[in-house]
Amino acid sequence: MVSQNDRLIFENLFVLELANNHWGNLKRGLKIVRDFATVARVNSVRVAIKLQFRDVDSFIHPSFKGFTESRYIKKTEATKLSIDEFKILIDEVVNCGCIPMATPFDEASVGLCGTFDLPIIKIASSDIATWPLLEKIADLNKPVIISTGGATEKTIDDCVKFFEHRNIPLAINHCVSLYPSEDSELELNQIDYLKERYPNHIIGFSTHEMTDWENSMLLSYGKGARTWERHIDIDYENVPVSKYCSLPHQADTWFKAFHKSKEMCGGSNTSRRNVSVKERRYLDELVRGVYAKKELKKGYVFSSKTFDRDFYLAIPLHKGQLSCREIINGESLTVDISQDDQLTIDHIDGPYRENESLRKFILERGK
Repeated sequence: MVSQNDRLIFENLFVLELANNHWGNLKRGLKIVRDFATVARVNSVRVAIKLQFRDVDSFIHPSFKGFTESRYIKKTEATKLSIDEFKILIDEVVNCGCIPMATPFDEASVGLCGTFDLPIIKIASSDIATWPLLEKIADLNKPVIISTGGATEKTIDDCVKFFEHRNIPLAINHCVSLYPSEDSELELNQIDYLKERYPNHIIGFSTHEMTDWENSMLLSYGKGARTWERHIDIDYENVPVSKYCSLPHQADTWFKAFHKSKEMCGGSNTSRRNVSVKERRYLDELVRGVYAKKELKKGYVFSSKTFDRDFYLAIPLHKGQLSCREIINGESLTVDISQDDQLTIDHIDGPYRENESLRKFILERGK
């Protein structure tokens, strides 16, 4: 069972990742933070805004610096930010009422997470078997979210056990590492698999889909995902937005779908629901009451063997009248009743008359 502490940390948490570190443009990054924080506030959702940390100077091998034929190297160098710029962004995330997070992609960047005292650390699916990095992250003793991506079952098991043995709160995201993803590539049944395999952890859904911001939320919530992640961006200064990124109006749709999911799924999935007064009253109109087929005298003893001979069931059910739901066997009439009379709680002895809660229930139901 998921601990209450893990629920408080991860449950219904939305992680919004600043795609490509907002192309290394601090002004763009600040606007992204403010725009999405506004959408989160309007929708009353709990949001973490996540940065990507790389120690660019050591992340790229010296002989490949400036190597433009590699898209990843080119992008990493082009989106480099200083520590001061990261601090400005993190301060703005906090000022906007969101949770600051980061994905560290190397060991030096884990230290930066510690410097900024980030409350939650994300581990990319490409790094859940990078043990030097995991060791550094574990040393921070901060809650962790992992994305599973294309990892093997054993790799995920080993990573989960690693953090469990250190009593570090952990959430596990289903993720398909395709940027962007088509609807047919989402593999949402993996949420069921992860929930069954790791029942003591919050399971989430990290998505890179490009066509829908509603249906996958309805489905993922219904399957039990309780944390979500998307890349975010804005239309700004004619810089193209990647297809796997969400714009503010799309995040608004996503958040509203979350609230609709909660509304439709209702309450507990571990115990029987509470039936509303509205529903009980509706059902009471469908329940048949007990009526006498003929005149019956005081002292008459009820028996299931003679019930059909002496009584019949019909609608409507009246307040105080016994229904087809009550089993009458061994009780006796306390007064005479005539043909077609309602059999009420005041006509018999026994628990329906003597038990206060049962009596109250029967007196309040029906027409």
